[in-house]
Amino acid sequence: MEDDHPHEACGVFAVCAAPGSSEPVAKLAYFGLYALQHRGQESAGITTFTSDGQSHTHKDMGLVSQVFDEEILGTLQGSIAVGHNRYSTTGSSKICNAQPIVVPTRLGDLALAHNGNLVNANQLRAELIEQGYTPESTSDSEGIAWAIAHEVNQGHDWISGISQALLRCQGAFSLAMAVPIGIFAARDGYGVRPLVVGQMGDGTQIIASETCGLDIIGAEFVQEVAPGELIFMDGKTMHTHRWLKEPLPKLCIFEMIYFARPDSVMQNTSLYNYRITLGKMLAQEAPVSADLVIGVPDSGIPAAIGFAQAAGIPFGEGLIKNRYVGRTFIQPTQAMRESGIRMKLNPLKDVLQGKRIVVIDDSIVRGTTSRKIVRALRSAGAEAVHMRISSPPVTHPCFYGIDTDSQDQLIAARHDLETITKLIEVDSLAYLSHQGMLEATRSHSAHFCTACFDGNYPIAVPDQLQRTKFMLEATTS
Repeated sequence: MEDDHPHEACGVFAVCAAPGSSEPVAKLAYFGLYALQHRGQESAGITTFTSDGQSHTHKDMGLVSQVFDEEILGTLQGSIAVGHNRYSTTGSSKICNAQPIVVPTRLGDLALAHNGNLVNANQLRAELIEQGYTPESTSDSEGIAWAIAHEVNQGHDWISGISQALLRCQGAFSLAMAVPIGIFAARDGYGVRPLVVGQMGDGTQIIASETCGLDIIGAEFVQEVAPGELIFMDGKTMHTHRWLKEPLPKLCIFEMIYFARPDSVMQNTSLYNYRITLGKMLAQEAPVSADLVIGVPDSGIPAAIGFAQAAGIPFGEGLIKNRYVGRTFIQPTQAMRESGIRMKLNPLKDVLQGKRIVVIDDSIVRGTTSRKIVRALRSAGAEAVHMRISSPPVTHPCFYGIDTDSQDQLIAARHDLETITKLIEVDSLAYLSHQGMLEATRSHSAHFCTACFDGNYPIAVPDQLQRTKFMLEATTS
């Protein structure tokens, strides 16, 4: 049963060891990336810097545990490291696009790991080529790296060079960067993608996409990197700069609903608790008479628990996920598909038999997986299947680092609620309201990007880029 969720952004991680620290930075980066594996499964990479300023990089296609072993990590010496997990949103899925991106400058190498997506990537690439640079990959991340190198080579120091280069970048970017003298964290002026700073007991400084990347190595959360902020750390001190004077916070709300791990903290709240609150609000908005509430593993579970609590209906496990299924390049035959091969989810017949089921999921994108889940539940003996979604309908594509489909593939952009209900073969269907989603954050609603639900894009998207994902003519039936 293939995944029908929007695909993740990327994960970034960086380490700068405190003087006298005995922790091997490559191993710390490995474990940090391991905790952030949910953000990207196509490639992984780590770059380290030794005391003489030399950089050492290893990156390849595959999961973190497939790309690295003890021997490889042993070759990545130094006291500074930066790492990356990739899910391709701009640039194809090839080794040349794996990160960190390492480029030379007059001050030494720059190793850059990027989470997000530039909306002016093509323009920036053309400008850099005109300035004499030859990008080797098709990713927008390399454009950011060369833009920084250009400013540094023009005479700027690291801080002013990065600041000047970021002014040329339009879109979403959370960056972890390593240079011979330390590490940098930078976030776009809207803070669309998350980025945090932490510190270990011995003073070693950490940058991570999410707080779960700090937890795995025993680091304490220090602060979020604010929108428009640039932070430099050298293992002893931390210097904060504003590369953009008037930021406008717009964290992607889907980070809180689905992308980030439930044990991460954003907007001063555990995402597990936030998702439980979404489920409670969904139960209030769309009650239904049923015998059992189940969640689609794993992302639908917290909202299902909240729904069950608010509705007074028992919560149970009705779908079992094979957690050892990663990305596979071996495709089942058509006959296997038709016989109902289920690689990821399998229903529990003795739990579902004769029951009226409420199944909770965080989103519906194309609707293909939802229909397969419903059919599997019915074949396992469910008497009725009601679906409740803990977010509003996804009607617009993302241009800021999430690999949503083009608009003509989004089921809610093409069909009304009644039609979707029939297409996915449920007895009833309801989505959480836009207002309910925002109220659950207990924060100011203006602080979030909700473009995938309402088409209000905080960062202007060039017409040429819009045409790659928007329908020429939307339909509702």
